[in-house]
Amino acid sequence: MSIFSPHKEHKAWYVLLHALLVVLLLLLGTLTVLTAKRAQRLGLADNPPRTIMISGSGKAVGIPDIATVNLGLITERRDVLSAQRENSEKMNQLLARLKDLQIPKDDIQTTQYQIYPRYDYTKGAGTIVGYTVSQSVSVKIRDLGKVSAVLAAAGEVGANQVSGVSFTLDDPEDLRQEARTKAIGNAKDKARDIAKALGLKLGRIVSFNESSSFPSPMPYARELGFGGGGETIPPQVESGTVEVSADVSVMFELE
Repeated sequence: MSIFSPHKEHKAWYVLLHALLVVLLLLLGTLTVLTAKRAQRLGLADNPPRTIMISGSGKAVGIPDIATVNLGLITERRDVLSAQRENSEKMNQLLARLKDLQIPKDDIQTTQYQIYPRYDYTKGAGTIVGYTVSQSVSVKIRDLGKVSAVLAAAGEVGANQVSGVSFTLDDPEDLRQEARTKAIGNAKDKARDIAKALGLKLGRIVSFNESSSFPSPMPYARELGFGGGGETIPPQVESGTVEVSADVSVMFELE
């Protein structure tokens, strides 16, 4: 015969289950907190690595293979129709000469066309005394040996505005890559020197940022006299070089 009554046994089991439930709830709460902390630190090392950010720069120089020049005509006459007619005749002659020089049509673009009145203010109030017609085209020259011939042709047909002659590269990507490689090498050299001075070793690259520039050389500019016509001595034009620069910021680990 048991010394415990059924009522006392039931109460003991109740207390035991209650205690187990409390323990389980505490364990569940602890696991939840640990899981949350682990999620917050997901992907992070227990001890954050030591890093250093270094900047580097590099330059690459190349020979240009494209020239661009702006050719223009300014015509002044007493009436609009006369100014337009003369301006158009000279521009058509210029375009014909460019065609003779085998400049593709796709490389010639009209960039400006204007008509505006000219005023005389000698008697106080402005009085219209004539009109000016101005037209310009941008010409891309892929054969640099033709640059001087294009400039001479502009003078021969009466083009009185020549400006913006500049030289560039059709595809500068190879120069950009060369400048980038030099910039990264420059950053690595600096980082190694600093790591050595700190008694540490240079580790892997953590992050990388780059900016590059492709400056144009000083353009050749020339203004021709009004009138034009006749044979013009081709001007000597030097293409020089173009320079691409790259600047990088590299973060390294230190070991």
